[in-house]
Amino acid sequence: MLITYICLMQHTEEDLQVRWLKLRIKLKEKFGIKPDMNGILMIIGVQELGQGPQDFSKEQKQDLMHIAVCTILSASGYYVFDGHDEEGWPHFTQLKPLPELGLIEQENFLKDHALLYFQAQNFI
Repeated sequence: MLITYICLMQHTEEDLQVRWLKLRIKLKEKFGIKPDMNGILMIIGVQELGQGPQDFSKEQKQDLMHIAVCTILSASGYYVFDGHDEEGWPHFTQLKPLPELGLIEQENFLKDHALLYFQAQNFI
């Protein structure tokens, strides 16, 4: 039984990595770069901000990545969108604690949610 579980887990992990690579390749075709996790979070953040590409400060880039994480995890009920502030930046409230995961599991958790986001946007 344990061997079956480990094989299933490995298959799921490989499937996630294949889907992630395909997303990165498609983003490279669109933007000319094959972004890593931070780059993909930036793309989502800029998309969700809705003000188009522009020069962002280091703090604004961190805020964009936070917007992206809140947005993609809202699909699983971790965050809820509260509205925009006077400058048009979206704000969220955390509804439940995030699962305690190791570094690799945490990255896969974000990858899976980012893939769901791009599927919902009909990008993939």
